[in-house]
Amino acid sequence: MRVTGYAYPWDVLEAPGFTDRAEELGLAEVAVAVSYHSTRAATPWSDRRTAVLARHAALYRPVRARAWEGARLRPGVPDWAGVPDSAGDAVRALGAAGVPASAWVVLTHNSRLGTEFADVAVHNCFGEPYPWALCPARQEVRDYAATLTAESLDGLDLTSVVLEACGQLGVLHQCHHEKTDAVWSPAVARLLSVCCCAACAVLWAEAGWDADEVRGLLRAEIRHLMAEADLTGTEDALSPELHELLLDTRQRSTGALRRAVLAEIPGDPMVVLHGAVDPWVTGALPGITPGAAEDADSVVLQCWQPGDRSLAAVATARAALSSTVDVGAYVTAVGPQRVPDLGGYVAELGKAGAAQLHLYHLGLAGPARWPDLRAAIPRE
Repeated sequence: MRVTGYAYPWDVLEAPGFTDRAEELGLAEVAVAVSYHSTRAATPWSDRRTAVLARHAALYRPVRARAWEGARLRPGVPDWAGVPDSAGDAVRALGAAGVPASAWVVLTHNSRLGTEFADVAVHNCFGEPYPWALCPARQEVRDYAATLTAESLDGLDLTSVVLEACGQLGVLHQCHHEKTDAVWSPAVARLLSVCCCAACAVLWAEAGWDADEVRGLLRAEIRHLMAEADLTGTEDALSPELHELLLDTRQRSTGALRRAVLAEIPGDPMVVLHGAVDPWVTGALPGITPGAAEDADSVVLQCWQPGDRSLAAVATARAALSSTVDVGAYVTAVGPQRVPDLGGYVAELGKAGAAQLHLYHLGLAGPARWPDLRAAIPRE
């Protein structure tokens, strides 16, 4: 099983012994966050600080004026990174130590841009914007993602490119002091995640649907479902024709975004796509579209929760995708609840069809969790 370990630039540059620990694990590569969303990340191996507060989404490469000339959407500059090209420096440091590197690029997850330019954010059927989510139906968003990718990879020697949020995010998102957990059923969350922005409405009109009618049908069904006492419901009463319209619109926009991004990837690195088997899924690992497998060398599924659901998702993906596309399992060693037998779980994922292990996270997992990282990696 090919193993990729994930890390932030400061993990590589600030934590003494990082490359030694990576080599000890026997990783195929280290995926370095080159473009990333806002976060507060613990730094248990650092001798400089206990955590990094990344206040907003940022590009961890130089933000070159000529690349973004005339663009309204531009990446943020991470003043907390310490150096102007922290991701590039991290990739080069790994290369100097003989450790292959991958670029981990987050595309449409950007609360800073979604807040400043609300017109490009996803909007639900009630007109409420999701500032953390940029809508792929917008040409401006696709142009931004393409330039972001080109600038992320410029001049770097990489074994692969990992694309996260290469699609639409939806209603489920961890905000400050989140108070929406366990409030919406899966069916309600799915409908609240349908983007109803002006750009998506144009696509509906092209298919012969009235945008106000579509929004009204969504609102009525959401209110009906929210009035029920069942928080486990997964079905809604919208027509099959409306389901087809909404999913087709999203998938066409996602496909256009992906093609724009792939056009900016130089050379021939492996293309790794974070995704989900369910086409309705939104988020950092959005539902894969019918054409996604043709564009990727690997599709990686989130398998953070051990159990039959994750194993079934891997098996379903393996059966559905071409044999030329690897299925990867994204596993965490830093979850709130420790997985008792992480190595055994990874072995089960392999039996289900996973040929790649994507391991989260080489910087967040401090000395107390490092044995879990070791245990997760298959040994001959």
